[in-house]
Amino acid sequence: MQKRVAYITLGCKLNFAETSTIARSFSAAGYQTVSQRQQADVYVINTCSVTEHADKKCRNLIRRLHKISPEAIVAVTGCYAQLKPQEILSVEGVDIVVGAEYKGDLLHLVQELEKDRSKCVYSCERNAIESVFPAYSSGERTRSFLKVQDGCDYFCSYCTVPIARGRSRNVPISTLVSQAKEIAAAGIKEIVLTGVNTGDFGKTTGESFLDLLKALNDVEGIERFRISSIEPNLLTPQTVEWIASGTKFLPHFHIPVQSGCDKTLKEMHRRYDTSAFAEKIALIRAAMESPEERFTKVFFGIDVIVGFPGETDEDFEQTYRFLSELRPAFLHIFPYSRRIGTLAADRKDQVQESVKSERESRLQALCEKLHTEFLAANAGRSAKVLFESTEKGGMMSGYTENYVKVPRKFDKSLIGQIVEVTI
Repeated sequence: MQKRVAYITLGCKLNFAETSTIARSFSAAGYQTVSQRQQADVYVINTCSVTEHADKKCRNLIRRLHKISPEAIVAVTGCYAQLKPQEILSVEGVDIVVGAEYKGDLLHLVQELEKDRSKCVYSCERNAIESVFPAYSSGERTRSFLKVQDGCDYFCSYCTVPIARGRSRNVPISTLVSQAKEIAAAGIKEIVLTGVNTGDFGKTTGESFLDLLKALNDVEGIERFRISSIEPNLLTPQTVEWIASGTKFLPHFHIPVQSGCDKTLKEMHRRYDTSAFAEKIALIRAAMESPEERFTKVFFGIDVIVGFPGETDEDFEQTYRFLSELRPAFLHIFPYSRRIGTLAADRKDQVQESVKSERESRLQALCEKLHTEFLAANAGRSAKVLFESTEKGGMMSGYTENYVKVPRKFDKSLIGQIVEVTI
């Protein structure tokens, strides 16, 4: 009887790409993929640990899956597994806990455990995070997430990612070009570059991020590229100028600012101040927007943390004013989460949860205002939309180059096609 496996991905698109790669290995070995809501012989959970809420969500998920299929093998990997393996092992039903270095071995570990269920598998050596697990997502007919880099050398004072993912490293451009060709051969037209610190690509191989973009741009069959999250200090003027020169890379940037207060940025150990950040946004707009297109053509999604230790009311007001003046298209808002092992966790001036919630609500309202203005400014423009396969209520949707979601009546022939429309 064909064994059944379900996959659950928590957290970022990088995890999504890795889970998809793990799934391809199981499919090649003859396993049938089923939904996490169904009974399965194996559950693979790729975890996040950016907040305490993410950790709790994983533990609750393990308990739920164990109730659905008490005899199933539960394999847990990802950042939470790397940071707190013993905590995961204490949850009933867990059979395998492996960190970053062993994601590519999950199939083998599961098969060995199927032969002998007498003991669990545990491998999470913190000093062993040196290699790169090459990964890209598949199964969608419109876009693929291509992992170009792993790890981070920045050690921001609130973040455990460098501990969970290790130092910055990457596979060579030649490998990524080969993967992009595989993606193109599957009929996918758009690739999103993803990583822990994407713009830091090249640390291992002596190549540059711009070298990577130029090589990928030449891959036939891929018509659109997006850069997921990139640090503002790593998005160089040369890269911006090249993207704006008429490439396949789209006017869509996800850039973390984390705070609009210079005092807070310094305490976070960020590598820029608000002036440098605003100048980078202005540089991109000047390169990619005409005066008539200002605040319209380029989509900026910006990460911001509220309630960092020591953030006063005035510090927050500075952030609010900064973001209001910057006018991004969207805000990704995260209440600060205390993570053991970081410098910020030891501070005595933690912000009350009620204050964090109030500040988060204000920024959410600002986000809605800014996003509504961005959509209104794009109304009436001609744009190219890549339509997706999801059908809901007889409708389908797709995204423009600058990430405006466009709905229309479902038409199967449009799935995976790029169509020019009026927004």
